[in-house]
Amino acid sequence: MRLVEVVDYQPSWQDVYKQEAIKLEQVFQENMIGIHHIGSTSVPGLAAKPIIDLLIVLKRIEDADKQTEAMEKLGYEVRGENGIAGRRYFQKGGDARTHHVHIFSEGHTAIKEHLVFRDYLQQHPDAMQAYGQLKKKLAQAYVTDVAAYINGKDDWINVTKRRAMEWAFAEEISYE
Repeated sequence: MRLVEVVDYQPSWQDVYKQEAIKLEQVFQENMIGIHHIGSTSVPGLAAKPIIDLLIVLKRIEDADKQTEAMEKLGYEVRGENGIAGRRYFQKGGDARTHHVHIFSEGHTAIKEHLVFRDYLQQHPDAMQAYGQLKKKLAQAYVTDVAAYINGKDDWINVTKRRAMEWAFAEEISYE
């Protein structure tokens, strides 16, 4: 059974990301355009579930499908699109999850959404603190109900994503 655990920010998460990124770069090599640390562990100061989220941008999404065996050798479970069209999703650690890998082909709208949301939280401490408090509250209320925890964040995330996109547009921040 997966438990919902939200902990204070750990600076070591940056190193864990870098170590895993090196392994993933070896898997995707010349097909990879970029790799990014996303999710709550990528925002210094933000409370988070201690799961490292990585976003990989490939030239073609089919290149991810060719590397499922290599990903399994790294300990990842292949989850297909897992609810987002055009994504390939992998998770590592079973019920004691340690990593999520989200793979998209160049130009997919989800890439910008993830990066803008991360950068917005990094640049807006009030929003970051509010999000951390919400996650801690939900984690306490839904210790054994991951779905309820996720659903409890949806409204806040959707509102903040809109604000983040408006911010990125106003600041003329490009993710091309």
